[in-house]
Amino acid sequence: MGKEIVLTGITTSGTPHLGNYVGAIRPAIEASRREDTESFFFLADYHALIKCQDPERVKQSRLEIAATWLACGLDTDKATFYRQSDIPEISELNWLLTCVTGKGLMNRAHAYKASVDENVNNGQDPDYGVTMGLFCYPVLMAADILAFNANKVPVGRDQIQHIEMARDIAARFNHLFGQHFVLPEAVVAEDDSAILKGLDGRKMSKSYNNTIPLFDTEKKLKKGINKIVTNLLEPGEPKDPNGSTVFDIYKAFATAEQTAEMRQKFADGIAWGEAKKELFELINGQLAEPREKYLELMANPAEIEAVLQAGAEKARARARALISDLRNAVGLVNFV
Repeated sequence: MGKEIVLTGITTSGTPHLGNYVGAIRPAIEASRREDTESFFFLADYHALIKCQDPERVKQSRLEIAATWLACGLDTDKATFYRQSDIPEISELNWLLTCVTGKGLMNRAHAYKASVDENVNNGQDPDYGVTMGLFCYPVLMAADILAFNANKVPVGRDQIQHIEMARDIAARFNHLFGQHFVLPEAVVAEDDSAILKGLDGRKMSKSYNNTIPLFDTEKKLKKGINKIVTNLLEPGEPKDPNGSTVFDIYKAFATAEQTAEMRQKFADGIAWGEAKKELFELINGQLAEPREKYLELMANPAEIEAVLQAGAEKARARARALISDLRNAVGLVNFV
């Protein structure tokens, strides 16, 4: 039995933060070390263009995110790491899949429906501001997955629908042209432990502007942690760890033993300032070495480029063979 293919895409439209690390980067890198898994990691820079028309932001985000994954320990000898835009076969597959995808299926996509609902509520044309990039996003995502016939795709709950759509699209293509695609499965965390709280207690997200950048300087990391909203309980008063953002983030970086010790300190009434100090020391201790590697990579983009080009070569070799079969299947063949 062959290795299970697992594929992870990272949209390049922002700076990685602690929530990205805990929820996606760390578990994905750990999973990629399994001997029974073949991992594909890609910078989803075509997807970034759907919402971001700032070229410099896209360019900088691609660099920061690539440097982050490498600094955090992604082994590119074992995993295939590439930029989506370096694989033209994905764009070609996107079109082949578009030609078998019903518009009705795209009409049901959550992101599109949310935009339409917002427009209607504001008294505007239903499709105001809706680009074909937004509307056809699920097809491109299907192409990303099916180009490598991934078995498993780790996603958040908000992306489950897109995996189901990729299955529908693949099944439709297989029905028309023969068995070419495996039907991918979504992999979703069973609990909420991978969802980190932000400065204001909500989910840590760029959308809420409540993030702590992953590789901030020590000074900025400490400043960010000190901004975490807490209640007004005084030192000595018992505190509930279950409702605390400070404890939530601490637990995500701590061992079981450290977590138990901190839980007791909360019960004993640890001061918020002291709790934040211990949180900073814990996180900074774990991120100091990768931060140094990250800064080295950011100062040497040619090193990152070489890694991505090597990854693209590996990825294209796989995708090219599939596209050749698909061209034959749909009738795009040479006459000689």
